[in-house]
Amino acid sequence: MDKLIIYQIFTRLFGNQNTTNRPNGTRDENGVGKLNDINDEALRSIKRLGTSHIWYTGVIEHATQTDYSAFGIRPDDPAVVKGRAGSPYAVKDYYDIDPDLAVDVPNRMAEFEALIERTHVHGLKAIIDFVPNHVARQYASDTKPSGVIDLGENDDTSVRFAPNNNFYYLPGETFVGPDASRYAQDRGSVPALHEFPAKVTGSGSITATPDINDWYETVKLNYGYNIFDGSLNFNPVPATWNQMLDVLLFWAKKGVDGFRCDMAHLVPVEFWKWAISRVKQQYPRLIFIAEIYDPGLYRSFIFDGGFDYLYDKVGLYDAVRALMEGHGSCYELTRVWQQQSGDYAQHMLRFLETHDEQRIASRFFTNDPWAAVPGMTLSATMHNGPYLLYFGQEVGVRAEGVEGFSGDDGRTTIFDYWGLPDWQGWINNGRYDGSGLTDDQQKLRAFYQQLNHLVNCSDAIQNGYFYDLQYANDNGQSTGYDAHQLYSYLRYTDRQKLLIVCNFSATTTYETSVRIPQHAFGVMGLEPTKTYTLTDMFLTDTEFETVGQEGMSLSLPPRGVLILEIK
Repeated sequence: MDKLIIYQIFTRLFGNQNTTNRPNGTRDENGVGKLNDINDEALRSIKRLGTSHIWYTGVIEHATQTDYSAFGIRPDDPAVVKGRAGSPYAVKDYYDIDPDLAVDVPNRMAEFEALIERTHVHGLKAIIDFVPNHVARQYASDTKPSGVIDLGENDDTSVRFAPNNNFYYLPGETFVGPDASRYAQDRGSVPALHEFPAKVTGSGSITATPDINDWYETVKLNYGYNIFDGSLNFNPVPATWNQMLDVLLFWAKKGVDGFRCDMAHLVPVEFWKWAISRVKQQYPRLIFIAEIYDPGLYRSFIFDGGFDYLYDKVGLYDAVRALMEGHGSCYELTRVWQQQSGDYAQHMLRFLETHDEQRIASRFFTNDPWAAVPGMTLSATMHNGPYLLYFGQEVGVRAEGVEGFSGDDGRTTIFDYWGLPDWQGWINNGRYDGSGLTDDQQKLRAFYQQLNHLVNCSDAIQNGYFYDLQYANDNGQSTGYDAHQLYSYLRYTDRQKLLIVCNFSATTTYETSVRIPQHAFGVMGLEPTKTYTLTDMFLTDTEFETVGQEGMSLSLPPRGVLILEIK
Protein backbone atom coordinates (compact mmCIF):
# COMPACT_ATOMS: atom_id res chain seq x y z
CA MET A 1 0.00 0.00 0.00
CA ASP A 2 1.27 3.48 -0.86
CA LYS A 3 1.92 5.87 2.01
CA LEU A 4 -1.21 7.93 2.63
CA ILE A 5 -1.03 11.73 2.80
CA ILE A 6 -4.32 12.96 4.23
CA TYR A 7 -5.52 16.54 3.85
CA GLN A 8 -8.12 17.48 6.47
CA ILE A 9 -10.74 20.04 5.46
CA PHE A 10 -13.02 21.59 8.05
CA THR A 11 -15.79 21.83 5.49
CA ARG A 12 -17.81 24.68 6.99
CA LEU A 13 -14.76 26.98 7.01
CA PHE A 14 -12.82 25.88 3.94
CA GLY A 15 -14.60 27.87 1.22
CA ASN A 16 -15.91 30.79 3.31
CA GLN A 17 -14.75 34.10 1.81
CA ASN A 18 -16.81 36.33 4.13
CA THR A 19 -14.55 38.68 6.12
CA THR A 20 -17.09 40.06 8.66
CA ASN A 21 -16.00 37.81 11.54
CA ARG A 22 -18.31 39.16 14.23
CA PRO A 23 -17.81 37.13 17.43
CA ASN A 24 -20.81 34.83 17.91
CA GLY A 25 -22.08 35.95 14.51
CA THR A 26 -24.87 34.18 12.68
CA ARG A 27 -24.52 32.20 9.49
CA ASP A 28 -25.78 35.13 7.43
CA GLU A 29 -23.47 37.62 9.13
CA ASN A 30 -20.21 35.64 9.03
CA GLY A 31 -20.88 33.34 6.12
CA VAL A 32 -20.33 29.61 5.78
CA GLY A 33 -18.42 27.44 3.33
CA LYS A 34 -20.38 25.08 1.11
CA LEU A 35 -19.71 21.66 -0.38
CA ASN A 36 -19.86 23.30 -3.80
CA ASP A 37 -16.98 25.64 -2.80
CA ILE A 38 -14.73 22.59 -2.95
CA ASN A 39 -14.69 22.88 -6.70
CA ASP A 40 -12.45 21.46 -9.40
CA GLU A 41 -9.86 24.19 -8.83
CA ALA A 42 -9.74 23.42 -5.10
CA LEU A 43 -9.34 19.72 -5.72
CA ARG A 44 -6.63 20.29 -8.33
CA SER A 45 -4.67 22.41 -5.86
CA ILE A 46 -4.98 19.72 -3.17
CA LYS A 47 -3.86 17.06 -5.62
CA ARG A 48 -0.90 19.24 -6.70
CA LEU A 49 0.05 19.58 -3.04
CA GLY A 50 0.78 15.86 -3.18
CA THR A 51 -2.03 14.46 -1.05
CA SER A 52 -3.85 11.17 -1.59
CA HIS A 53 -6.93 11.49 0.65
CA ILE A 54 -9.21 14.30 1.82
CA TRP A 55 -10.88 14.05 5.20
CA TYR A 56 -14.09 16.07 4.95
CA THR A 57 -14.70 17.04 8.57
CA GLY A 58 -18.18 17.88 9.82
CA VAL A 59 -20.37 16.88 6.88
CA ILE A 60 -22.98 14.86 8.82
CA GLU A 61 -25.94 16.84 10.17
CA HIS A 62 -25.29 18.10 13.68
CA ALA A 63 -27.01 20.27 16.30
CA THR A 64 -27.02 23.99 15.46
CA GLN A 65 -28.58 27.25 16.57
CA THR A 66 -29.46 28.08 12.96
CA ASP A 67 -33.14 27.43 12.24
CA TYR A 68 -33.80 25.09 9.32
CA SER A 69 -37.36 24.18 10.34
CA ALA A 70 -38.64 25.55 7.00
CA PHE A 71 -36.91 22.54 5.43
CA GLY A 72 -38.42 19.98 7.78
CA ILE A 73 -35.40 19.88 10.10
CA ARG A 74 -36.30 20.07 13.76
CA PRO A 75 -34.63 23.01 15.55
CA ASP A 76 -32.36 22.56 18.58
CA ASP A 77 -32.65 24.23 21.96
CA PRO A 78 -29.68 26.67 21.89
CA ALA A 79 -28.97 25.78 25.53
CA VAL A 80 -27.59 22.42 24.36
CA VAL A 81 -25.67 23.67 21.32
CA LYS A 82 -22.07 24.84 21.61
CA GLY A 83 -21.67 27.93 19.44
CA ARG A 84 -23.97 29.39 16.79
CA ALA A 85 -22.95 26.79 14.23
CA GLY A 86 -22.67 23.91 16.70
CA SER A 87 -20.18 21.12 17.15
CA PRO A 88 -19.95 18.65 14.24
CA TYR A 89 -19.41 15.98 16.89
CA ALA A 90 -22.93 16.46 18.22
CA VAL A 91 -24.51 14.48 15.39
CA LYS A 92 -28.27 15.00 15.07
CA ASP A 93 -28.99 12.67 12.15
CA TYR A 94 -26.56 9.93 11.09
CA TYR A 95 -28.28 9.70 7.69
CA ASP A 96 -28.17 13.33 6.60
CA ILE A 97 -25.81 16.06 5.39
CA ASP A 98 -25.48 19.25 7.41
CA PRO A 99 -27.75 21.89 5.85
CA ASP A 100 -25.18 24.66 6.43
CA LEU A 101 -23.05 23.08 3.72
CA ALA A 102 -25.69 23.09 0.98
CA VAL A 103 -26.39 25.78 -1.58
CA ASP A 104 -29.84 24.22 -2.07
CA VAL A 105 -30.82 22.73 1.30
CA PRO A 106 -33.39 20.19 -0.01
CA ASN A 107 -30.71 18.98 -2.43
CA ARG A 108 -27.96 18.62 0.20
CA MET A 109 -27.39 14.89 -0.24
CA ALA A 110 -27.04 15.27 -4.01
CA GLU A 111 -24.47 18.05 -3.44
CA PHE A 112 -22.50 15.71 -1.18
CA GLU A 113 -22.64 12.88 -3.70
CA ALA A 114 -21.40 15.27 -6.39
CA LEU A 115 -18.46 16.26 -4.13
CA ILE A 116 -17.50 12.60 -3.67
CA GLU A 117 -17.64 12.09 -7.43
CA ARG A 118 -15.51 15.22 -8.04
CA THR A 119 -12.99 14.03 -5.48
CA HIS A 120 -12.62 10.70 -7.24
CA VAL A 121 -12.35 12.32 -10.68
CA HIS A 122 -9.28 14.20 -9.41
CA GLY A 123 -7.61 10.99 -8.26
CA LEU A 124 -8.26 11.60 -4.57
CA LYS A 125 -10.06 9.48 -1.99
CA ALA A 126 -12.64 10.76 0.50
CA ILE A 127 -12.78 10.16 4.26
CA ILE A 128 -15.62 11.34 6.52
CA ASP A 129 -16.18 11.29 10.27
CA PHE A 130 -17.99 8.46 12.00
CA VAL A 131 -18.99 9.60 15.50
CA PRO A 132 -20.01 6.43 17.35
CA ASN A 133 -19.63 7.26 21.04
CA HIS A 134 -22.23 9.99 21.43
CA VAL A 135 -24.95 11.95 19.64
CA ALA A 136 -26.66 15.32 20.08
CA ARG A 137 -29.02 15.53 23.04
CA GLN A 138 -31.92 16.10 20.64
CA TYR A 139 -30.94 13.39 18.17
CA ALA A 140 -33.77 12.52 15.79
CA SER A 141 -33.33 11.35 12.21
CA ASP A 142 -35.56 13.13 9.69
CA THR A 143 -34.13 11.21 6.74
CA LYS A 144 -33.52 7.67 7.98
CA PRO A 145 -34.18 5.00 5.36
CA SER A 146 -37.37 2.98 5.49
CA GLY A 147 -37.25 0.30 8.15
CA VAL A 148 -34.53 1.96 10.26
CA ILE A 149 -35.38 2.21 13.96
CA ASP A 150 -34.35 5.59 15.37
CA LEU A 151 -32.00 5.79 18.33
CA GLY A 152 -33.91 5.53 21.59
CA GLU A 153 -37.16 4.60 19.85
CA ASN A 154 -37.43 1.19 21.55
CA ASP A 155 -35.57 2.03 24.78
CA ASP A 156 -36.89 1.09 28.20
CA THR A 157 -36.37 4.44 29.96
CA SER A 158 -37.40 3.10 33.37
CA VAL A 159 -34.02 1.41 33.90
CA ARG A 160 -30.49 2.82 33.96
CA PHE A 161 -29.12 0.13 31.67
CA ALA A 162 -30.47 -2.56 29.38
CA PRO A 163 -28.37 -4.33 26.72
CA ASN A 164 -30.73 -3.29 23.91
CA ASN A 165 -31.18 0.31 25.02
CA ASN A 166 -29.36 2.83 22.85
CA PHE A 167 -28.84 5.24 25.76
CA TYR A 168 -28.08 5.16 29.48
CA TYR A 169 -30.72 6.71 31.75
CA LEU A 170 -30.99 8.30 35.19
CA PRO A 171 -34.59 7.39 36.13
CA GLY A 172 -36.43 9.99 38.19
CA GLU A 173 -34.00 12.78 37.28
CA THR A 174 -34.45 15.66 34.83
CA PHE A 175 -31.56 16.96 32.73
CA VAL A 176 -30.45 20.49 33.63
CA GLY A 177 -27.92 22.08 31.29
CA PRO A 178 -25.23 24.51 32.44
CA ASP A 179 -26.47 28.11 32.54
CA ALA A 180 -29.52 27.32 30.40
CA SER A 181 -31.19 30.62 31.35
CA ARG A 182 -28.54 32.44 29.33
CA TYR A 183 -30.18 31.21 26.12
CA ALA A 184 -33.81 32.02 26.93
CA GLN A 185 -33.77 35.29 24.97
CA ASP A 186 -32.24 33.59 21.91
CA ARG A 187 -34.68 30.70 21.84
CA GLY A 188 -37.44 32.47 19.94
CA SER A 189 -40.11 29.93 19.07
CA VAL A 190 -37.78 26.95 19.66
CA PRO A 191 -39.09 24.95 22.64
CA ALA A 192 -36.79 24.31 25.56
CA LEU A 193 -35.43 20.79 25.86
CA HIS A 194 -37.25 18.71 28.48
CA GLU A 195 -35.23 15.55 28.98
CA PHE A 196 -36.82 13.20 31.50
CA PRO A 197 -35.44 10.87 32.52
CA ALA A 198 -32.02 12.43 32.03
CA LYS A 199 -29.55 10.59 29.82
CA VAL A 200 -25.88 10.05 30.64
CA THR A 201 -23.69 12.69 28.99
CA GLY A 202 -21.47 11.80 26.00
CA SER A 203 -18.24 11.89 28.00
CA GLY A 204 -19.67 9.30 30.37
CA SER A 205 -20.47 11.73 33.18
CA ILE A 206 -23.16 10.03 35.25
CA THR A 207 -25.03 13.16 36.26
CA ALA A 208 -28.20 14.98 35.26
CA THR A 209 -26.41 18.32 35.72
CA PRO A 210 -23.19 18.33 33.64
CA ASP A 211 -21.05 21.46 33.86
CA ILE A 212 -19.89 23.88 31.17
CA ASN A 213 -16.64 21.95 30.61
CA ASP A 214 -18.41 18.66 30.00
CA TRP A 215 -19.78 17.32 26.70
CA TYR A 216 -23.18 18.50 27.90
CA GLU A 217 -24.53 18.89 24.35
CA THR A 218 -24.26 15.13 23.75
CA VAL A 219 -25.50 11.84 25.21
CA LYS A 220 -23.52 8.60 25.36
CA LEU A 221 -24.45 5.56 23.27
CA ASN A 222 -24.72 2.12 24.86
CA TYR A 223 -22.79 -0.73 23.18
CA GLY A 224 -23.56 -3.32 25.85
CA TYR A 225 -21.04 -2.08 28.40
CA ASN A 226 -22.82 -1.35 31.66
CA ILE A 227 -21.13 1.83 32.90
CA PHE A 228 -22.86 1.46 36.27
CA ASP A 229 -21.36 -1.91 37.26
CA GLY A 230 -18.69 -2.60 34.59
CA SER A 231 -20.35 -5.73 33.19
CA LEU A 232 -20.14 -6.64 29.48
CA ASN A 233 -23.29 -7.66 27.62
CA PHE A 234 -22.27 -8.48 24.04
CA ASN A 235 -24.18 -11.73 23.48
CA PRO A 236 -26.66 -11.48 21.89
CA VAL A 237 -25.41 -8.55 19.82
CA PRO A 238 -26.76 -5.29 21.32
CA ALA A 239 -29.18 -3.21 19.24
CA THR A 240 -26.73 -0.29 18.92
CA TRP A 241 -24.21 -2.53 17.12
CA ASN A 242 -26.63 -3.29 14.29
CA GLN A 243 -27.79 0.33 14.05
CA MET A 244 -24.23 1.65 13.81
CA LEU A 245 -23.27 -0.98 11.22
CA ASP A 246 -26.20 0.22 9.13
CA VAL A 247 -24.87 3.80 9.34
CA LEU A 248 -21.40 2.71 8.19
CA LEU A 249 -22.80 0.75 5.26
CA PHE A 250 -25.09 3.66 4.29
CA TRP A 251 -22.11 6.00 3.80
CA ALA A 252 -19.88 3.33 2.27
CA LYS A 253 -22.56 2.88 -0.38
CA LYS A 254 -22.36 6.63 -1.06
CA GLY A 255 -18.77 6.08 -2.21
CA VAL A 256 -16.70 7.27 0.74
CA ASP A 257 -13.30 5.58 0.99
CA GLY A 258 -12.79 5.66 4.73
CA PHE A 259 -13.95 6.72 8.18
CA ARG A 260 -12.11 8.70 10.82
CA CYS A 261 -13.74 7.32 13.96
CA ASP A 262 -14.18 9.92 16.69
CA MET A 263 -13.11 8.92 20.21
CA ALA A 264 -12.95 5.30 19.07
CA HIS A 265 -11.33 4.12 22.30
CA LEU A 266 -14.53 4.94 24.24
CA VAL A 267 -16.40 2.29 22.23
CA PRO A 268 -15.67 -1.39 23.07
CA VAL A 269 -13.10 -3.04 20.80
CA GLU A 270 -15.48 -6.00 20.48
CA PHE A 271 -17.88 -3.76 18.52
CA TRP A 272 -15.11 -2.60 16.19
CA LYS A 273 -13.99 -6.17 15.46
CA TRP A 274 -17.57 -7.11 14.64
CA ALA A 275 -18.46 -4.02 12.58
CA ILE A 276 -15.21 -3.39 10.66
CA SER A 277 -15.01 -7.00 9.49
CA ARG A 278 -18.57 -6.79 8.16
CA VAL A 279 -18.00 -3.49 6.37
CA LYS A 280 -14.80 -4.81 4.79
CA GLN A 281 -16.56 -7.93 3.54
CA GLN A 282 -18.45 -5.61 1.20
CA TYR A 283 -15.89 -2.78 0.86
CA PRO A 284 -12.45 -4.37 1.33
CA ARG A 285 -10.47 -1.25 0.37
CA LEU A 286 -12.27 1.07 2.80
CA ILE A 287 -10.01 2.32 5.63
CA PHE A 288 -10.74 2.95 9.31
CA ILE A 289 -8.78 5.49 11.37
CA ALA A 290 -9.21 5.58 15.15
CA GLU A 291 -8.93 8.68 17.29
CA ILE A 292 -7.38 7.04 20.32
CA TYR A 293 -5.28 8.34 23.21
CA ASP A 294 -4.54 5.22 25.27
CA PRO A 295 -1.31 3.48 24.11
CA GLY A 296 -2.32 0.44 26.14
CA LEU A 297 -5.13 -0.15 23.64
CA TYR A 298 -3.13 0.34 20.41
CA ARG A 299 -2.37 -3.29 19.62
CA SER A 300 -5.87 -4.41 20.54
CA PHE A 301 -7.56 -1.83 18.30
CA ILE A 302 -5.27 -2.69 15.36
CA PHE A 303 -4.95 -6.45 15.57
CA ASP A 304 -8.29 -7.32 17.23
CA GLY A 305 -10.47 -4.36 16.34
CA GLY A 306 -9.35 -4.18 12.72
CA PHE A 307 -8.36 -0.51 12.49
CA ASP A 308 -5.97 0.39 9.70
CA TYR A 309 -4.52 3.43 11.45
CA LEU A 310 -4.51 5.12 14.87
CA TYR A 311 -3.76 8.69 15.96
CA ASP A 312 -0.13 9.13 17.01
CA LYS A 313 -0.94 11.90 19.48
CA VAL A 314 0.31 10.36 22.73
CA GLY A 315 3.67 9.61 21.17
CA LEU A 316 5.22 11.41 18.25
CA TYR A 317 3.00 14.52 18.32
CA ASP A 318 3.65 15.20 22.00
CA ALA A 319 7.41 14.57 21.64
CA VAL A 320 7.77 16.74 18.53
CA ARG A 321 5.66 19.54 19.94
CA ALA A 322 7.86 19.77 23.02
CA LEU A 323 10.91 20.07 20.77
CA MET A 324 9.25 22.74 18.63
CA GLU A 325 8.45 24.73 21.75
CA GLY A 326 12.05 24.55 22.92
CA HIS A 327 11.73 22.34 25.98
CA GLY A 328 11.91 18.81 24.59
CA SER A 329 14.70 16.39 23.78
CA CYS A 330 15.39 14.13 20.81
CA TYR A 331 15.86 11.32 23.31
CA GLU A 332 12.04 11.28 23.39
CA LEU A 333 11.96 10.54 19.65
CA THR A 334 14.11 7.47 20.22
CA ARG A 335 11.78 6.43 23.03
CA VAL A 336 8.74 6.76 20.73
CA TRP A 337 10.49 4.74 18.04
CA GLN A 338 11.40 2.01 20.51
CA GLN A 339 7.86 1.92 21.90
CA GLN A 340 6.29 1.61 18.44
CA SER A 341 8.95 -0.50 16.71
CA GLY A 342 8.02 -3.90 15.44
CA ASP A 343 4.43 -4.65 14.72
CA TYR A 344 2.46 -1.39 14.67
CA ALA A 345 4.59 1.65 13.75
CA GLN A 346 3.24 1.62 10.20
CA HIS A 347 -0.30 1.86 11.59
CA MET A 348 0.27 5.24 13.29
CA LEU A 349 -1.17 8.39 11.67
CA ARG A 350 1.16 11.33 12.32
CA PHE A 351 0.30 15.02 12.33
CA LEU A 352 1.20 18.42 13.78
CA GLU A 353 -2.22 20.03 13.37
CA THR A 354 -5.83 18.86 13.42
CA HIS A 355 -9.08 20.60 14.35
CA ASP A 356 -8.44 19.58 17.98
CA GLU A 357 -4.89 20.93 18.21
CA GLN A 358 -3.51 24.44 18.38
CA ARG A 359 -2.18 26.01 15.21
CA ILE A 360 1.60 25.91 14.90
CA ALA A 361 1.72 29.63 14.03
CA SER A 362 -0.42 30.66 17.02
CA ARG A 363 1.16 32.30 20.04
CA PHE A 364 0.01 29.26 22.07
CA PHE A 365 2.36 26.99 20.09
CA THR A 366 5.45 28.40 18.35
CA ASN A 367 4.24 31.75 16.92
CA ASP A 368 6.12 30.79 13.75
CA PRO A 369 4.80 28.46 11.01
CA TRP A 370 8.37 27.72 9.87
CA ALA A 371 8.99 25.99 13.20
CA ALA A 372 7.21 23.02 11.59
CA VAL A 373 10.04 22.24 9.14
CA PRO A 374 11.99 19.63 11.19
CA GLY A 375 8.91 18.24 12.95
CA MET A 376 6.90 17.86 9.77
CA THR A 377 9.85 16.35 7.91
CA LEU A 378 10.27 13.80 10.72
CA SER A 379 6.52 13.06 10.88
CA ALA A 380 6.43 12.46 7.13
CA THR A 381 9.59 10.37 6.76
CA MET A 382 10.13 8.42 10.00
CA HIS A 383 8.00 5.39 9.06
CA ASN A 384 5.80 3.94 6.32
CA GLY A 385 2.53 4.99 7.94
CA PRO A 386 0.33 7.91 6.88
CA TYR A 387 0.51 11.54 7.89
CA LEU A 388 -1.98 14.38 7.90
CA LEU A 389 -2.05 18.09 7.07
CA TYR A 390 -4.84 20.34 8.34
CA PHE A 391 -6.08 22.86 5.80
CA GLY A 392 -4.32 26.19 6.29
CA GLN A 393 -1.29 24.59 7.95
CA GLU A 394 0.54 24.93 4.65
CA VAL A 395 0.05 28.73 4.61
CA GLY A 396 0.53 29.38 8.34
CA VAL A 397 -3.00 30.02 9.63
CA ARG A 398 -2.66 31.62 13.07
CA ALA A 399 -6.16 31.24 14.61
CA GLU A 400 -6.16 34.49 16.60
CA GLY A 401 -8.95 36.03 18.60
CA VAL A 402 -12.30 34.96 20.07
CA GLU A 403 -14.71 33.63 17.45
CA GLY A 404 -17.68 32.99 19.75
CA PHE A 405 -18.08 29.84 21.83
CA SER A 406 -14.50 29.03 20.88
CA GLY A 407 -12.28 31.28 22.98
CA ASP A 408 -8.91 32.75 22.09
CA ASP A 409 -7.09 29.43 22.38
CA GLY A 410 -4.95 29.08 19.24
CA ARG A 411 -7.39 26.65 17.62
CA THR A 412 -9.48 27.22 14.53
CA THR A 413 -13.06 27.21 15.79
CA ILE A 414 -15.23 24.16 15.22
CA PHE A 415 -18.26 25.77 16.90
CA ASP A 416 -18.71 29.12 15.15
CA TYR A 417 -19.30 30.68 11.74
CA TRP A 418 -16.00 32.27 10.75
CA GLY A 419 -13.66 33.22 7.95
CA LEU A 420 -9.89 32.62 8.09
CA PRO A 421 -8.00 35.66 6.74
CA ASP A 422 -4.69 33.77 6.41
CA TRP A 423 -6.46 31.11 4.37
CA GLN A 424 -8.68 33.36 2.26
CA GLY A 425 -5.64 34.56 0.30
CA TRP A 426 -5.37 31.06 -1.08
CA ILE A 427 -9.08 30.83 -2.06
CA ASN A 428 -8.91 33.94 -4.29
CA ASN A 429 -12.60 34.01 -5.25
CA GLY A 430 -12.76 30.27 -5.79
CA ARG A 431 -9.65 30.05 -7.99
CA TYR A 432 -7.55 28.42 -5.24
CA ASP A 433 -4.36 29.76 -6.78
CA GLY A 434 -2.90 31.58 -3.77
CA SER A 435 -2.57 34.93 -5.51
CA GLY A 436 -3.64 36.65 -2.29
CA LEU A 437 -0.89 35.04 -0.20
CA THR A 438 2.25 36.80 0.94
CA ASP A 439 5.63 35.71 -0.43
CA ASP A 440 6.38 34.00 2.88
CA GLN A 441 3.11 32.05 2.73
CA GLN A 442 3.84 31.00 -0.83
CA LYS A 443 7.28 29.72 0.23
CA LEU A 444 5.79 27.84 3.18
CA ARG A 445 3.28 26.10 0.94
CA ALA A 446 6.09 25.24 -1.47
CA PHE A 447 7.92 23.53 1.42
CA TYR A 448 4.90 21.32 2.19
CA GLN A 449 4.39 20.53 -1.48
CA GLN A 450 8.04 19.64 -1.94
CA LEU A 451 7.96 17.42 1.15
CA ASN A 452 4.84 15.60 -0.04
CA HIS A 453 6.26 15.02 -3.52
CA LEU A 454 9.53 13.75 -2.05
CA VAL A 455 7.58 11.25 0.06
CA ASN A 456 5.49 10.16 -2.93
CA CYS A 457 8.58 9.56 -5.07
CA SER A 458 10.87 7.91 -2.51
CA ASP A 459 11.02 4.13 -2.34
CA ALA A 460 12.89 4.31 0.97
CA ILE A 461 10.26 6.50 2.64
CA GLN A 462 7.31 4.65 1.13
CA ASN A 463 8.54 1.12 1.78
CA GLY A 464 11.82 1.18 3.64
CA TYR A 465 13.23 0.13 6.98
CA PHE A 466 14.10 2.60 9.75
CA TYR A 467 17.43 2.82 11.63
CA ASP A 468 17.90 5.22 14.56
CA LEU A 469 21.42 6.73 14.58
CA GLN A 470 21.29 8.52 17.92
CA TYR A 471 23.22 5.84 19.78
CA ALA A 472 26.09 6.06 17.29
CA ASN A 473 26.42 9.84 17.57
CA ASP A 474 25.74 10.58 21.23
CA ASN A 475 28.29 10.72 24.07
CA GLY A 476 30.95 12.49 22.05
CA GLN A 477 31.14 9.87 19.32
CA SER A 478 30.48 12.59 16.72
CA THR A 479 32.01 16.06 16.89
CA GLY A 480 29.53 18.81 17.75
CA TYR A 481 26.53 16.46 17.83
CA ASP A 482 23.87 17.65 20.30
CA ALA A 483 21.61 14.64 20.76
CA HIS A 484 18.99 16.76 22.52
CA GLN A 485 18.46 18.98 19.47
CA LEU A 486 19.66 16.86 16.51
CA TYR A 487 17.96 13.70 15.35
CA SER A 488 19.42 11.46 12.65
CA TYR A 489 18.19 8.22 11.13
CA LEU A 490 18.30 6.05 8.02
CA ARG A 491 15.48 4.94 5.74
CA TYR A 492 16.49 2.27 3.27
CA THR A 493 15.41 -0.36 0.75
CA ASP A 494 17.42 -2.35 -1.78
CA ARG A 495 16.76 0.44 -4.29
CA GLN A 496 17.41 3.53 -2.14
CA LYS A 497 19.31 4.55 1.01
CA LEU A 498 18.61 7.84 2.81
CA LEU A 499 20.30 9.61 5.71
CA ILE A 500 17.94 12.14 7.33
CA VAL A 501 19.09 14.74 9.87
CA CYS A 502 16.79 17.25 11.63
CA ASN A 503 17.83 20.25 13.73
CA PHE A 504 15.08 21.20 16.19
CA SER A 505 16.93 24.17 17.67
CA ALA A 506 15.36 27.55 16.88
CA THR A 507 18.64 29.42 17.35
CA THR A 508 21.70 27.20 16.87
CA THR A 509 23.55 26.33 13.68
CA TYR A 510 25.34 23.02 14.21
CA GLU A 511 28.70 22.33 12.58
CA THR A 512 28.79 18.65 13.29
CA SER A 513 29.47 15.20 11.95
CA VAL A 514 27.11 12.26 11.64
CA ARG A 515 28.49 8.75 11.97
CA ILE A 516 26.87 5.68 10.42
CA PRO A 517 28.00 2.57 12.38
CA GLN A 518 29.30 -0.61 10.76
CA HIS A 519 26.15 -2.49 11.71
CA ALA A 520 24.01 0.01 9.77
CA PHE A 521 26.17 -0.42 6.67
CA GLY A 522 25.72 -4.14 7.03
CA VAL A 523 21.90 -4.07 7.20
CA MET A 524 21.83 -1.70 4.20
CA GLY A 525 24.12 -4.02 2.24
CA LEU A 526 26.88 -1.39 1.86
CA GLU A 527 30.64 -1.69 2.36
CA PRO A 528 31.74 0.56 5.26
CA THR A 529 35.19 1.30 3.83
CA LYS A 530 34.03 2.65 0.47
CA THR A 531 33.62 6.31 -0.45
CA TYR A 532 30.00 7.44 -0.96
CA THR A 533 28.39 10.50 -2.48
CA LEU A 534 25.51 11.93 -0.46
CA THR A 535 23.15 14.24 -2.33
CA ASP A 536 20.55 16.38 -0.56
CA MET A 537 17.37 15.54 -2.49
CA PHE A 538 15.12 17.89 -0.53
CA LEU A 539 15.94 21.55 0.04
CA THR A 540 19.49 22.36 -1.07
CA ASP A 541 20.78 19.93 -3.78
CA THR A 542 24.11 19.94 -1.88
CA GLU A 543 26.53 17.04 -2.40
CA PHE A 544 28.87 15.53 0.20
CA GLU A 545 31.49 12.86 -0.04
CA THR A 546 32.35 10.58 2.83
CA VAL A 547 34.28 7.41 3.50
CA GLY A 548 31.95 4.94 5.17
CA GLN A 549 31.79 5.08 8.93
CA GLU A 550 34.34 7.85 9.34
CA GLY A 551 31.41 10.24 9.60
CA MET A 552 30.23 13.08 7.43
CA SER A 553 30.81 16.73 8.32
CA LEU A 554 27.80 18.95 7.74
CA SER A 555 26.25 22.27 8.70
CA LEU A 556 22.65 22.49 9.82
CA PRO A 557 21.03 25.92 10.33
CA PRO A 558 18.34 26.49 12.97
CA ARG A 559 15.33 24.28 12.18
CA GLY A 560 17.21 22.90 9.19
CA VAL A 561 16.87 19.44 7.70
CA LEU A 562 18.90 17.28 5.32
CA ILE A 563 17.56 14.30 3.37
CA LEU A 564 20.67 12.76 1.81
CA GLU A 565 20.63 9.96 -0.71
CA ILE A 566 23.62 7.65 -0.29
CA LYS A 567 25.19 6.46 -3.55
